[in-house]
Amino acid sequence: MLRVGMTNPPYILDHLEEMGKILNHPNVYSFLHVPVQSGSDQTLHEMRREYTASDFELVVDTLRASVPGISIATDIICGFPTETDEDFEDTMTLCEKYKFPSLFINQFFPRPGTPAARMPQIHRQEIKKRTKRLSELFRSYEPYGHQLGKIQKVLVTEIAHDQVHYVGHNKYYEQVLIAMDEDLMGKMFEVEIVETGKHFLKGKRIDSSVPVTPVTVQPVPLGCVSGDNANLKSKEANDTRSAATISTYLMNNHIFFVVLFAIVFYFIMRWFV
Repeated sequence: MLRVGMTNPPYILDHLEEMGKILNHPNVYSFLHVPVQSGSDQTLHEMRREYTASDFELVVDTLRASVPGISIATDIICGFPTETDEDFEDTMTLCEKYKFPSLFINQFFPRPGTPAARMPQIHRQEIKKRTKRLSELFRSYEPYGHQLGKIQKVLVTEIAHDQVHYVGHNKYYEQVLIAMDEDLMGKMFEVEIVETGKHFLKGKRIDSSVPVTPVTVQPVPLGCVSGDNANLKSKEANDTRSAATISTYLMNNHIFFVVLFAIVFYFIMRWFV
C-alpha cells in the first residue's frame, strides 16, 4: 500500500481528476493531508498563502465526490496576528461544514525573523480561547460512527500503545485496532467493525478471511531500474567479477603486504629504542 502524504491546495488544483484516479487505486490509501490553516481569505493573504478558502473547498468537494469514503486531514493555526474575530468565525464555519476526522489545531507562535513576528501580536489568552473553541467543536462529533458493522480490508503494520492490540489501516488509512489473538503482523485480511471511537475503529477478523502476507521482493541494487532484468543481471555479474578481482589481487599480493608490515614495524621499534 502507498500513502500519499501532504500537499497544499495550489499544487493539486490543476490535477484533481488525476489525484482522484490515484487515490481510487486499490494499492493506494484513500487519504490526503491538505493543510488549510484558516477559513478566512484575508488571513490566508496575510499568511502569504497562495490560495483562498474556496480553493481549499474545491479540493475537498472534488475529492470527496470522486473518491468515495476518502479521509482528508487538515491543519488550523489559531491566533495569527491579523486574525480578527470575524476571521476566526470563518475558520469555525469551515471546520463545522466538513467535520474533518483529523484536525490538527495549533496556536500561533511568532518565529523570530519572520514578517509575522514583527506584527502586533494577539494576546495569548485570546489565542487560547480560540483554540479551546475549535477543540470543543472537534470533540463534538463522531467521525467513524457510520462505519459500525461494516466489512473492511485492513493491513496490520504495528502494535498499539496498549500492547494488547494490533494497529491495522483500512483503505482510508484509518486506524483499526485488532486483538492480538493470533499472529497477524504484516498481514492483510477482512474485519468487521465492532466498535468506533473518536480516533479509531475496532475490528474483528472475519473467520472466513484468511490472513495473507503481501508479496515482498528483494530491493533493487543501487544503479538498477526496477523491472530492468537485463540491467540487473549485468549488475550482478559485474559485482561478482569485481569481488573475484579483489580477492585475486589480495591473494597474489599478500607477500607484498607482509613485507610492508614488517618494514613499518621495524622503523617503529627503532624509533622507540
